[in-house]
Amino acid sequence: MDEFQRSWLLAQLGPDTDPADLERRFFRLRSARAVALEVLGERRAKLLADPLKVTVDGVVTMDLQENLRGIERQIDGVRQASAPEDPESESEEGNALATSFIVPTRRYR
Repeated sequence: MDEFQRSWLLAQLGPDTDPADLERRFFRLRSARAVALEVLGERRAKLLADPLKVTVDGVVTMDLQENLRGIERQIDGVRQASAPEDPESESEEGNALATSFIVPTRRYR
């Protein structure tokens, strides 16, 4: 995994994500998008494993439904966003255009 892929993953998953874990997943999956979707899927599964809403009458109410919706929106965003190594994004864009400046050089005699 190169630095560009690592920074893309940290931007998608948050700066507190363990880079060593991302490296291991990338070695296994070979795609930054697959790594991001796997991590987000695990986060979603952890939320679904516990009750989303807990209420103790008159004391406290804890509601995690918006967190679940947020992770699902994030999963959709990762699926739609272009990942660093996407071959289909390169083919859709076609040719790349590069510009450069031409400056005169000094001539020495």
